[in-house]
Amino acid sequence: MTEAQAQIKDTVTANDVVLFMKGTKSMPQCGFSSRVAGVLNFMGVEFADVNVLADDGIRQGIKDYSDWPTIPQLYVKGEFVGGCDIITEMTLSGELDTLFQENGVTFDKDAADKIREANG
Repeated sequence: MTEAQAQIKDTVTANDVVLFMKGTKSMPQCGFSSRVAGVLNFMGVEFADVNVLADDGIRQGIKDYSDWPTIPQLYVKGEFVGGCDIITEMTLSGELDTLFQENGVTFDKDAADKIREANG
């Protein structure tokens, strides 16, 4: 395991919800990262954001760690959930609500319902 992968493992283990993204949750630097961070922020989910642009080791390391080629990547309770398309689908289907509920992650159900209403 590389130093970057050890750091990634520590981060996903220490935080209930982690988003590896381009930029930060307050200043995303790509549309896909912005969309996932926006969903989490709107739903009131507390999450750690890791800016992959700040560290090339992490940027490549996270792709190797998850065996997933793209950023952003969402982790819940140490498990890789998916990237932008998967998170979007899970949000609209209600699967993300279920995942959060099963893992004891606090979120705003009304906000989640509003997302579905707006995109239904």
